[in-house]
Amino acid sequence: MAQSLEAAGGLTSIPALLHRNATEIGDRDAYREKEFGIWQTWTWAETAEEVEALALGLLNLGVVKGDFVAIIGTNRPQLYWSMVAAQSVGAIPVPVYQDSAAEEMAYVLDHCGARFVIVEDQEQVDKVLEVQDQLHQFEHMIYLDPRGLRKYDHHRLHQFSHVQEQGRAARDEFGADLAERRAALDYDSTCVMLYTSGTTGRPKGVVLSNRNIVETSKNSSEFDDLSAGENVLAYLPMAWVGDFIFSLGQAYWTGFCVNCAESAETMMVDLREIGPTYYFAPPRVFEEQLTTVMIRMEDASRMKKWMFDKAMAHARKVGPAILDGKSVSFIDRIKYLLGDLFIYGPLKNTLGLSRVRVGYTAGEAIGPEIFAFYRSLGINLKQLYGQTEAGVFITQQPDGEVRDDTVGVPSPGVEVRIGDSGEVFYRSPGTFVEYYKNPESTASTKDAEGWVATGDAGFFEPDTGHLRIIDRAKDVGKLASGALFAPKYVENKLKFYPNILEAVVFGNDRDTCTAFINIDLAAVGNWAERNNIAYSSYQELAGHPQVLETVQKHVEEVNRSVAEDPMLSGCQVTRFLILHKELDADDGEMTRTRKVRRRIIEEKYADLITALYDGSPEIFTKTEVTYEDGRKGAISATLQLRDAATVPVNPQKVAAQ
Repeated sequence: MAQSLEAAGGLTSIPALLHRNATEIGDRDAYREKEFGIWQTWTWAETAEEVEALALGLLNLGVVKGDFVAIIGTNRPQLYWSMVAAQSVGAIPVPVYQDSAAEEMAYVLDHCGARFVIVEDQEQVDKVLEVQDQLHQFEHMIYLDPRGLRKYDHHRLHQFSHVQEQGRAARDEFGADLAERRAALDYDSTCVMLYTSGTTGRPKGVVLSNRNIVETSKNSSEFDDLSAGENVLAYLPMAWVGDFIFSLGQAYWTGFCVNCAESAETMMVDLREIGPTYYFAPPRVFEEQLTTVMIRMEDASRMKKWMFDKAMAHARKVGPAILDGKSVSFIDRIKYLLGDLFIYGPLKNTLGLSRVRVGYTAGEAIGPEIFAFYRSLGINLKQLYGQTEAGVFITQQPDGEVRDDTVGVPSPGVEVRIGDSGEVFYRSPGTFVEYYKNPESTASTKDAEGWVATGDAGFFEPDTGHLRIIDRAKDVGKLASGALFAPKYVENKLKFYPNILEAVVFGNDRDTCTAFINIDLAAVGNWAERNNIAYSSYQELAGHPQVLETVQKHVEEVNRSVAEDPMLSGCQVTRFLILHKELDADDGEMTRTRKVRRRIIEEKYADLITALYDGSPEIFTKTEVTYEDGRKGAISATLQLRDAATVPVNPQKVAAQ
């Protein structure tokens, strides 16, 4: 522990880092927020004052050491301040996904026993009040936006600014108590509790200490030479560990500025205005941006599309090599510079990625074609491999060693080993303390020596030392022939096509692979409009014969690509269907971080899977859905099942791999 303390310069908590920043770089920008189209700015000194006022207000409300303070809303400076204020008084912040249904929130709030809840607006207030009878320890709720709340009962409901005002007024009364509580924080104090996405069951509360967050933030910042001059855009869910590390841990360690987008609808505009130098997005965001680009090019003139295609073909050929500083011929460099002047540069500017010095993607494996597209533009996009239980970072890709099929080398301070079964294990300063109220899961995940089982299957490449993740260990299996079955590998290839939003591949213990497809309504809808094809719903468009033909071509192109990999050539999709609805977190089919819940889908759509394997040409199905207001309903459809052409492979050769 002494070495860790020394390594962090004695800064053993987020409030301690805030105090350092306010003292040493107090006039630098810490937060920006766009409201009504105008960017508001707070310096580090102003941030420290806002956090202190709220911390004093929390003391005035009766927050005691060890209390859990739930925080619910979109990315707002005040909600980030709320987490630091809670830490300052010895409480534990628990960010909750803002798009969770009321019952999902009830589970988290009851499980942690939150006495205090800080929310963004009326929508979140209503959700908490709806389930307050299930929350036996809930006492007070603080809200940011007062609109719509004037006639509510305010005995236990408090406006954020009023709590701060009361805190400032009570500075003489509680100032010494606040100073004492901040001074008592050390590396072993709990920094935050983050809930897992619950891919396979109920979400688990991951307890992370100051040591986990501060050491991880320090090591990862030094890995990429992050400094106080960086700008990041905060738009991902605050309840996700990635946002906590990037927008709070690393921001407080380095002192860089966190910019909060006005809304999800304006995120792309805000991204262009800020021009972040350090950028993180899960694969889904990069997929959506690429889909937008492809839609625009479909609408472009024939000449523009020809220029784009020619330029991108050259970019894919030499762009990544130029980015990595490798040798490229003079002629190719000139052609790339011209492409950058007329195509790549304007495109990066449109995407808001012109200034990105370091970009990362993680959470799910990104399709190699999508990854290559961004790097070919000259964007330093890299992959990292991480988990909530690791404080994000397990492996990272060093500059100059970036590849689409690996996730890099162990992050600084992290040890990684591969178990006998092929499962990846790690231990690091970021290794979580425990699962809250769940000693059994803690013991099954983390052993006495601190090694954590990731649940992912992978291996180290002997020549490079880079880690390659195959898939979730529980999802990797065998086809009946003995060939390897890795569904995520095929799904990512399918999702490269703008028309395909989501794919779920089946095949474990079966003779062949089959798939469910979700079309991308924006991309396919744009195609329909250009071709004067009328439709009234997602379901109608998904069942259109031309849409089925197009998706079939995509599936068969993927099959040809998969066939080139000797290890995974058996995973070609022989039959598929386009689902009559989008997979939805509200229906339990995906997590709030957009990860597919395979087991639930297999159970819910068992009739469709059976039809894919018994040769049925079509099937009638009825599915329960959840509407935005929480009401339940049902939709029915007759789905067409299609055969896809595959490339013949040698079963003995595949099995031998």
